[in-house]
Amino acid sequence: MTELPSLRDSYRRQKAQLLAALAASQASTRGIHTHLRALARIVDSLLTQLWQRAALPDTMALVAVGGFGRGELFPHSDVDVLLLLPNSDTATAQRQAIEAFISSCWDVGLEIGSSVRTVAECTTEAAQDVTVQTSLLEARYLCGHTALFAEFEQQYRAHLDPRTFLIAKTLEMRQRHNKYDNTPYALEPNCKESPGSLRDLQTVLWVARAAGLGHSWQELARSGLATPFELRQLVRNEALLSLVRARLHAIAGRREDRLVFDLQNAVAESFGYRSEAPDGSGLPLRASETLMRRYYWAAKAVTQLCQILLLNIEERLNPSEHAPRPINARFLDKAGTIEVVSDDLYQRDPHAILETFLLYQTSAGLQHLSARTLRALYRARSVMDGAFRRDPVNRAAFLRILQQPEGITHAMRLMNQTSVLGRYLWSFRRIVGQMQHDLFHVYTVDQHILMVLRNVRRFFMADHAHEYPFCSQLAAGWNKPWLLYVAALFHDIGKGRGGDHSQIGAVVARRFCRQHGVAREDAHLIEFLVSEHLTMSQVAQKQDLSDPDVIDAFAQRVGNERYLTALYLLTVADIRGTSPKVWNAWKGKLLEDLYRATLRTLGGRAPDAAAEIEARKREALVLLALVAQPFESHKKLWDTLDVSYFMRHEAADIAWHTRHLSRHVGTAQPVVRARQSLAGEGLQVVVYAPDQPDLFARICGYFDRAGFNILDARVHTARNRYALDTFQVVTASLPEHYRELPQMVENDLTQALQASGPLPEPGRKRLSRRAKSFPIAPRVTLHPDEKAQRWLLAISASDRAGLLYLVARVLARHQLNVQLAKVSTLGERVEDTFLVEGPELQHSAQQIAIETELIQALSD
Repeated sequence: MTELPSLRDSYRRQKAQLLAALAASQASTRGIHTHLRALARIVDSLLTQLWQRAALPDTMALVAVGGFGRGELFPHSDVDVLLLLPNSDTATAQRQAIEAFISSCWDVGLEIGSSVRTVAECTTEAAQDVTVQTSLLEARYLCGHTALFAEFEQQYRAHLDPRTFLIAKTLEMRQRHNKYDNTPYALEPNCKESPGSLRDLQTVLWVARAAGLGHSWQELARSGLATPFELRQLVRNEALLSLVRARLHAIAGRREDRLVFDLQNAVAESFGYRSEAPDGSGLPLRASETLMRRYYWAAKAVTQLCQILLLNIEERLNPSEHAPRPINARFLDKAGTIEVVSDDLYQRDPHAILETFLLYQTSAGLQHLSARTLRALYRARSVMDGAFRRDPVNRAAFLRILQQPEGITHAMRLMNQTSVLGRYLWSFRRIVGQMQHDLFHVYTVDQHILMVLRNVRRFFMADHAHEYPFCSQLAAGWNKPWLLYVAALFHDIGKGRGGDHSQIGAVVARRFCRQHGVAREDAHLIEFLVSEHLTMSQVAQKQDLSDPDVIDAFAQRVGNERYLTALYLLTVADIRGTSPKVWNAWKGKLLEDLYRATLRTLGGRAPDAAAEIEARKREALVLLALVAQPFESHKKLWDTLDVSYFMRHEAADIAWHTRHLSRHVGTAQPVVRARQSLAGEGLQVVVYAPDQPDLFARICGYFDRAGFNILDARVHTARNRYALDTFQVVTASLPEHYRELPQMVENDLTQALQASGPLPEPGRKRLSRRAKSFPIAPRVTLHPDEKAQRWLLAISASDRAGLLYLVARVLARHQLNVQLAKVSTLGERVEDTFLVEGPELQHSAQQIAIETELIQALSD
């Protein structure tokens, strides 16, 4: 009898040889299934030897199930087996032998997943759990009692209801797609589970097998479910996805089905791709981008083909009892779906292609496209050529799609899924599946554009007014929503071409408007929105909104209220369409503050600092009176504060500061107060203490150690040389104790400020996986403001906890006073802006030293 060490060594050697052969095949998908089947056969042989070695009775059977049951095995996938028993008593009698068999599987290096059941238990479990039912569907005999396995197959088939199974697997697939945001275009897709992945292909084969329509793509084609062209596409794309998954396992050295950033480049290089610069663009093209573009196109094809096949199978299992009803000369209503009158409709009449989506938008009872229509669209891609795009009828139809009052989001998504959008808008096709390495987008460019379009559309829907109250209010007075839809469609369409994508996109949008007969005034607005779609967020997050000159300059750039409103709506939709991490309530408040301040300026109210301050003071006094603040108790504090303080803070904040600080003017001890933010997220913290050069750094150090992220900091030095600093902070920790956080911050930060000695060393915080994979070289710029009185310090770097403290330590060493800090976190990247002053800034050599130290601190 062969000893376990010998079996383990033999298995490792054979597996290593197979993986070496797989690595040597580079980009060839032709032999991938041969490798996977070979690995399964090696495991089959090993399991058979272990079964014999365990001396289990002949009345039992060993069965491969799940993915292993298909006769293919990925390098680090589980080996799922079923130990089939003749009766329940056998499990008790053979307990030690069964445990010994399973232990021996682990000992030789198999990642075993085992179940021990009788035939009756298998049918009972399958009836209760569709996952078990699916696993048993592909059961394959390995060794043991053949008659028992035959009985299992017969009983399983007798209890399998194909229609119920189809419904269950369709619902399961829908739930799985929802988990991945219903898109194959995530920047780190799961090649096994995401939409357009191997699991979608397996679902089709499972349903077809359950219905008795075939076990393979070739059998589905012979049964009429797939055309020869679709067969070739299915085989090719399944092979590519399988090769990607196999390479992922081999390179990671474990079961890893996600194309994470850490592994994308290694997988790409295993395909033979190399990083290079594409002709003309001047942008470096990563090897990973080439791989991911290929992956996304495959996933998109799989999504389309699986939808066609599942609909065809459903029609076979549940044939409609109602004859299709004519809609017009080209289309039929087939049980609530749009069906072409003939398979070659689009070849005969290309104008019908865009008409399909107009019908989809305008017909309330038609919710989907039939399998026949989807198949016809898939075959009609070659029809949508340059002549198709130049056709005046098609241009008018596309504009009508954009101008419909309903269904715009669904129509555009469906057009993208069926490749019609990219074929009609050739510039859009260029960004389908294009990755974004800016560390805050989580989708490809085309998917992000459609997310922004969806967000804009929601502003005009009453059902979503609770999500964006102010945006919905502005949208209610907007007369041409389609102008914003066009701007959303083109705002990032210039990415990946080199140069400023906003300006490139504006040129493309201008050309589109000219070709589609858009009125000059409307075309000018669209072009403005595309070219300026980043401006409002940059001003709101990087500049001092209390400065009248900033507001006046932005107002001049926007020009009028209509342009301002349109830009505000597009900006909010754009930020919310990048990543769930990017948007927060504080950014929303900054944008709304900028909108309102600019609107007042555009309305003819020139910024009047004195009037604005007096109005804020009056409102603050009213608020203080409501909480019974003693008469004129505010004067002692307010007399020490200058214009800049009152310009930077709203009346509610001024009243809160005054209420808690007025009786502490001149005290030697620091005063800290915190409350839940009025912006709706995080905490507001105010610190009042005698000024010192390292005060800002000590505060930042505390927030770093306590796990808070600083969103905004406003630093003010009063006339009595006291610092009055305010912070907007958030934390992901302790959400269940959020109401207790203000008191904790007040106590702990006070103690931290009373401590003496050198500043604490910053903690060593790891960069995220994504930041490591796409590192950003830190950038530091230092230049005087427009009045040449203070200096603007701008920093861009990969985000990490404690980054602001690193910056503050450098500034403290050079005795620079921070007047204002605007912290903008864009996913994994930060862009921080500081307003600083200090004697060392007057010397060029010291400026260079400061910049050098900052870059070094951000690079460590």
